[in-house]
Amino acid sequence: MALLGVNVDHVATIRQARRTYEPDPVWAAAEAQLGGADIITIHLRQDRRHIGDRDLRLLSETVSVDLNLEMSLADEIVQIALETEPDMVTLVPENRQEVTTEGGLDVVGQGDRVRDAVARFTDNGIPVSLFIDAERAQIERAAELGATFVELHTGSYANAERPAERERCLGDLQKGTELGRDLGLVVNAGHGLTYANVGGVVQAVRPHELHIGHSIVSRAVFVGIREAVRQMKEVIWRTEMAF
Repeated sequence: MALLGVNVDHVATIRQARRTYEPDPVWAAAEAQLGGADIITIHLRQDRRHIGDRDLRLLSETVSVDLNLEMSLADEIVQIALETEPDMVTLVPENRQEVTTEGGLDVVGQGDRVRDAVARFTDNGIPVSLFIDAERAQIERAAELGATFVELHTGSYANAERPAERERCLGDLQKGTELGRDLGLVVNAGHGLTYANVGGVVQAVRPHELHIGHSIVSRAVFVGIREAVRQMKEVIWRTEMAF
C-alpha cells in the first residue's frame, strides 16, 4: 500500500489567521499518526506564513513516523534543515506571492543549486526528494542530480475540469513514473489530491508515497484529523485492492 504523508501546514494556517497558539500543528501531527499517517510533512517557508521554527523543532522531537520537510533552496532554510535533520527533505519552488506551491521545481534550470543541496543533504544522511512536473527532461535531470525520490506534481490532474484532460494528465503521470523508475528513482506523488480524485493517481502511478494536506485538514473540520486520515487511508487501500 502507498505510504500516506499528511501535510499539517493548513492547521498552522488556521492558527496564524488569529496569530494565536491554536490549533497546534504538533497536536495535529500526533492525531494524524493515530489515524495511520506514515509520514508527517511540513513546509518551512522563508516568510514563516504557517509553520514556524518552533513547530519544526517540536515535530522533529516528537513525531514517531518519518518527518518530511518541504523547503526551498534558500541558504537559510537549507542550514536549518541540516541542523534539524528531518528524515527526508523535499525541495520545492517557492514564490512569496503564491497561495500554495504552483508547479514543480525547475531542476533543469537550477541544476547547479539543486546538485549542491542534494550533495549536502546526502553527505549528512538525509535523503532528498525533488517535487517536479512529470516531464522527461525534469525527471532525467533529477536522476542525474542524485535525488533518491521524485514527487510528481499532480496539480494539473487535480485541477482538470474535463474527463479527457484528466486522462491526458494521468497518462503523463504514468509515463513519468515509468521513466523515473527506469532511472532508479523512487516515485511519489502529491498536490491537490482529494478523497474524490486520489484513486486515479493510485491506479496510474502506484506511488511509493502520497503527500496530501488540504483535503485531509478540510475533512478534519467535521470528523477530526484522526478519522480524516483513516478515511483517506481506506480510499487508497480500496483503490489498490481493486486492481
